[in-house]
Amino acid sequence: MMHLIRKTGAGRWLLACLLLAALLAAGCGPATQTLTMVTGGAAGTYYPIGQAMAAVITDNVGGAEVTAQTSEGSVANARSLDSGEAELALIENTIAYYAYEGVQMFAGEAVSGIRGIATLYPEMVQIVTLKEYAITEIGDLAGKRVGIGAPGSGTAVHMLAILAAAGLDETRLDIQYLDFAECVAGLQDRSIDAGCIVAGIPTAAVTDIAASADIAIVSVPAAIYAALSGQYPFYVTAVIPAGTYEGVAQDTTTVAVRAMLATRADVSEDLIYDATKAIFEHTDALAAAHPRGGDITLATALTGMPIPLHPGAEKYFVELGLISP
Repeated sequence: MMHLIRKTGAGRWLLACLLLAALLAAGCGPATQTLTMVTGGAAGTYYPIGQAMAAVITDNVGGAEVTAQTSEGSVANARSLDSGEAELALIENTIAYYAYEGVQMFAGEAVSGIRGIATLYPEMVQIVTLKEYAITEIGDLAGKRVGIGAPGSGTAVHMLAILAAAGLDETRLDIQYLDFAECVAGLQDRSIDAGCIVAGIPTAAVTDIAASADIAIVSVPAAIYAALSGQYPFYVTAVIPAGTYEGVAQDTTTVAVRAMLATRADVSEDLIYDATKAIFEHTDALAAAHPRGGDITLATALTGMPIPLHPGAEKYFVELGLISP
């Protein structure tokens, strides 16, 4: 037939059209969708976990390219979802709840389109100080200079609640809004007495300061937890094990929340299904990126989920029998 086509001018024109169509078809795969995942500060846990998740999704979901970006933390991340600046966000479960319900710092501006994909791992409240200051529990922070997290961050929100439960406010201590890296610098140059970080352990920011100074982790006693949990049911008691950080040879009692991955309701169901599947089929890559990545399992993927699931994630968990249709 090809021989016959080439016998006439019309045939040569038809052959050229067929060849052009074949070339176009070969180069027309599915369009790549570029997605933004907002994480946290570079010195925290969200960023390395987010980078690993972005790579897993990009490598295993056809047509998706995910970029992990640093951010000011959970509150800012919820607002990035709301504004359409991001499609994926690492966020604390408490902040996700506040955003969805339109309460606390989201009063009057609910992020009604936020949806859950999965909860990931516990995030410890870590109040870091220097041993030379002899600060052992949260009540000792009275009169001290304390970095409580970046403005708008989940860390700052949690620390204000915890300090209030301890009877401490701006009239009783010098509150400074500093991110993780700024807290490290403040401890190193002695411009603050304690810095607060809410993240999975070990946290790079705390490891950094422990490598150059003798640190201590300030405890949050059971009485403070009782006062806190009476108003905020998301918190759980937790222990930072001895040896987590250089020079800290004893367990430290504290409180914790849970990190989670969130998205927007208008993101494709198929895309979120594929992304959720990729994450839980490649948890080894997450564990290799950060110790807390090893805590990301199907067994706890819905623990503490405070908002509705995205239909794509729900479809995946229904298929596995983890939830009912």
